[in-house]
Amino acid sequence: MSAPLAAAPLAAALLPLALLAPAAASSGAAAPSVAAASSGSAASPVSVVEAAFDPATAFVPPTAVSYADDLVPYGAHTRIVTDRSTAGRTVLTMTVTGLAPDHEFPVHLHTGSCGADPASSGPHYQDAVDPVQPSTDPAYANGRNELRLALHTDEHGEGTATASVPWQPRPGEARSLVMHAGTPTGPHAAGDRAACVKLEK
Repeated sequence: MSAPLAAAPLAAALLPLALLAPAAASSGAAAPSVAAASSGSAASPVSVVEAAFDPATAFVPPTAVSYADDLVPYGAHTRIVTDRSTAGRTVLTMTVTGLAPDHEFPVHLHTGSCGADPASSGPHYQDAVDPVQPSTDPAYANGRNELRLALHTDEHGEGTATASVPWQPRPGEARSLVMHAGTPTGPHAAGDRAACVKLEK
């Protein structure tokens, strides 16, 4: 007979907690977590990616990957600002420090993400997609239909380049920015992928 008597005070003690739960839910107590989740939304008109270049084999998959550490040394830094605040327009600015000095890197927006294999970043992103791949038709492979930068480093390995195009990438289809080896060529062909920076997951 003693067990039911002991259970009654316990149930009475828990009843106020059950009554308080719906009130807490309706009071807006959960609002901060919702706001925090939406504050990092990909819909933001200006996005910034800052990262140090690491080897593709790093234990934690890096945001910025170097495939040619003589051109893009491990620990070199990049900052990429993508501005979509004007309707129908994209302005992308890339700033780098610690790269090979006095070098020109062709930089292109690509469709895939960065990975251990340089080819994982896929082809160039195109606003109007060439039905023939790889795309070599100048009607598609041009600086108006693709986002391209010519990044020149100074004697300290620092540089900034900006490109503007009259369109905005389709969500989920422009996932990385690839730095090609460029000139002077040295041991690399100019078109080799020297580094990659993830813009989208």
